[in-house]
Order: sequence, then structure tokens, then C-alpha cells
Amino acid sequence: MTTINLIWLVEGSAQGTVLGMLPGLGPTTGNALLMPLTFTMAPDTALVMMCAIYYGAMFGGSRSSILLNVPGDGAAVASACPEVDIG
Repeated sequence: MTTINLIWLVEGSAQGTVLGMLPGLGPTTGNALLMPLTFTMAPDTALVMMCAIYYGAMFGGSRSSILLNVPGDGAAVASACPEVDIG
């Protein structure tokens, strides 16, 4: 729990949330796209950032699924609201 790890935790979760909100880009793709950022980091800092990207992307996928009814990945399909016909 060093300061640099907390900074990269916040940065990774913010970037993961943005990537997760884009349709078609899920947590795995987000990690693959942002992995070059971790090449110069210490191993523990890189793992913190990659986990933050993953969980941020999971949250971002549910956000776009709920608000826009466009799930970003397969896990967010359950959060999409079907059209309700009251009649």
C-alpha cells in the first residue's frame, strides 16, 4: 500500500472504466491494450494496475449496459434492460 501503487490503482480503474463503456471492448481487451503502460513499472505496481483495469472495465461495461442498453461485453448482457410494453 504505497503511494505510487494507490496512484496507479486510481489511474487504472479510471482507464478501465472508460474502456469498459465502449461497446466491444471488455476487461480482457482493455488489459491487452493498456499492457504496454506496465512494462517500465515494478512488478507489484504493474499487477495492481492491471487488476484495476480489469475491475474498472467490468464496472464500465455494466454502466453502458444499464444507461444506454448497449452491453460492452458478455457479462453485462444481464444488466441490459429489455423494452417493457405496458400495453
